[in-house]
Amino acid sequence: MKNVSDEMSELMKKKNLNQNYQQLMNSVYSDPDVKRFLKEHQKELSDDVVKRSASKLYEFVNEKKKLKDGNENFAKGYQPTLVLSDHLIDVSYRPTQALINKQKQEQFASRIKSISMPKGIKEASLSNYDQTADRAEALEKSLDFIESYEDNPKQFQQALYLYGPFGVGKTYLLGAIANRLASDGFSTVLIHFPSFAVEIKNAIGNNQVGGKLDEIKTAPILMIDDIGADSMSSWIRDDILGVILEYRMQNELPTFFSSNFSMDQLEEEHLKINSQGDEEPLKAKRLMERIKFLSRPVELNGRNRRNK
Repeated sequence: MKNVSDEMSELMKKKNLNQNYQQLMNSVYSDPDVKRFLKEHQKELSDDVVKRSASKLYEFVNEKKKLKDGNENFAKGYQPTLVLSDHLIDVSYRPTQALINKQKQEQFASRIKSISMPKGIKEASLSNYDQTADRAEALEKSLDFIESYEDNPKQFQQALYLYGPFGVGKTYLLGAIANRLASDGFSTVLIHFPSFAVEIKNAIGNNQVGGKLDEIKTAPILMIDDIGADSMSSWIRDDILGVILEYRMQNELPTFFSSNFSMDQLEEEHLKINSQGDEEPLKAKRLMERIKFLSRPVELNGRNRRNK
C-alpha cells in the first residue's frame, strides 16, 4: 500500500493541480483537530514547518475520515494522532477504543480455561449472586479469598470446598470467583471432574494423559467442580486426582471444590469405595487429607435454582 504522505507529496509536485491542492489544504486546515493541534503548538511551529508538514496533515485528516466512515484505513484498529517529531508534524497511530476493548476481552478470556463447564459461568458475577441467609457465608468467604489472594498471590491461600444440594449455585459461585479474578489479572482453570475423568481416559490412546494432567495440576488456581458426582476407578482416584492434589498441596496452589457431599460423606460414601465396589479406606483418607489442606468446607443451601 502506498504511503498516504507519499501520495500527497506527489500531488503537491504536479503544477497543474495547484488550485485543487489549495482547496484540499483549506479543508485540511479547517479540520477541528488540526486547528486545535496547530493552536496548541503555535509557539513551536513556524509557517514553514506547517507547510513542510502538509502531507502529514493530509494523511491525518484522510485516515481519520476513513475510520469514521467505517472504511479500512492505513493501520486497521488504530487511529491517527498528530504529534511533534524532530520539530516537524508527524502522524502516530494509536489503538482505537474498540481495539483496546477487544484486546481486554481476549486477555480476560485467556485467563479462564474451562473443561466441560456450563456456558452460564462465563456470565457469572459476584454482584449478581443471590444473597440469601443460606448463601451469605459462602459469598463472604469467597470475597475474603479474593482479597487475600490478590494482596499476596505468592502466599498460600486456603480455598473453599463448596457443598450442598443440587442447584443451589455452587458452580455459579465458582464461575463468579473465576471471573472476578480474571478481571483483576489472575488465571484460573475450572474442570467438571466427571467429564474430565472421561476425557483423561480417552487421552490414553493418544498418549496425551501426561500433558493434560500437567496443565491441570500446575494451574495457578484450580476449581474442581462436582467431585463425587460419579463413581471413579482406582486409577482415576489415585493416579489422576491423587496426583493433582499431591502436586498442588506440595506447591501450595489454591484449589477449590464443589460437591453434593460434605467432606465426611465424600470420604465415606464415595472415595472409600472404588468402581468395583471394593472399600479402600486408607487411600480415601490420604486423598481427603489433601482436600482438607487445600480447602475449607462451606455449606450452601436454599432453593434449587435450576427449577424455574
